[in-house]
Amino acid sequence: MHATLPLLQKTDFPAIRRTTLDTLQVNLGYKCNQTCVHCHVNAGPNRTEMMNRDTVELVLAVLKARRLTTLDLTGGAPELNPHFRDLVLHARALGVKVIDRCNLTILFEPGQEGLAECLAREQVEVVASLPCYEKANVDRQRGNGVFDKSIEALKQLNALGYGQNDSGLFLNLVFNPQGPVLPPDQTKLQASYQHELLEHFGIIFNQLFVLANMPIQRFGSTVISKGQFAGYMQLLRDNYSPANLNQVMCRHLISVDWQGFLYDCDFNQMLHLPMRWHGVDRPHLVDLLEHDMVGQPIVVADHCYGCTAGQGSSCGGALGAQENFR
Repeated sequence: MHATLPLLQKTDFPAIRRTTLDTLQVNLGYKCNQTCVHCHVNAGPNRTEMMNRDTVELVLAVLKARRLTTLDLTGGAPELNPHFRDLVLHARALGVKVIDRCNLTILFEPGQEGLAECLAREQVEVVASLPCYEKANVDRQRGNGVFDKSIEALKQLNALGYGQNDSGLFLNLVFNPQGPVLPPDQTKLQASYQHELLEHFGIIFNQLFVLANMPIQRFGSTVISKGQFAGYMQLLRDNYSPANLNQVMCRHLISVDWQGFLYDCDFNQMLHLPMRWHGVDRPHLVDLLEHDMVGQPIVVADHCYGCTAGQGSSCGGALGAQENFR
């Protein structure tokens, strides 16, 4: 796989600093039951990295000590971590909102029986990957049979109340483009998703999050192999919107890897770019127990243009700065 960091480190991206921390985004491990072309984590069935029990306990300690409002669980497939359900239960007992970034097909994996019911019982927000509402496109990007399983999973979640008005069970979908292009307008695409999924499958959901593909890890290596890396980076730079700087997720979120080390965002984690914080070379959850981080500089590189191009892109979808694409 091609290394992308050497192509990204020399940057003129503006300096930005942290505001008040409210979200801990925790990567519970890189193992996944899928292998997706656009995956910036390079996750897959053969990955073995997995957060242990002691580190999970540290996550809970930080949530309590810092009085954080949101725990955002990701992977790989975060549900494959054997401590996933315990972490969810204890975080919810603290009054923390929990987000599960779910690939949907995980609901049908051995050992995941009762997972959907557990998520509903604990009122976990499900953010589910569905790169298209057409079978051929989804299976091309994520593997044969993924679309059909995803539809069945969405129906199962709907039956439990997810996506239903006034249920308190939020189901949000995620779209990534299939190549080195900017994502389409989130509002218009959401309307198309809602119409197609309801019309053909009777499925409802709350919001669609539109995310740009990051030029790192598996996707970055793919566009390098195809000779598209420079063109994609130029596209992101040409569509940079300064208005998005105030809303980027790294200003109020810390990303935690499976060993408990801290990063400004999930993308920096995958590039092995740790936070710069209080002179510590590799800040850890233990450090977060003792120190605040307001005003600390955020580590940036050229991939940051992916979050600030056009309508903007974050783990919560478009940032809202709507500009015409050049």
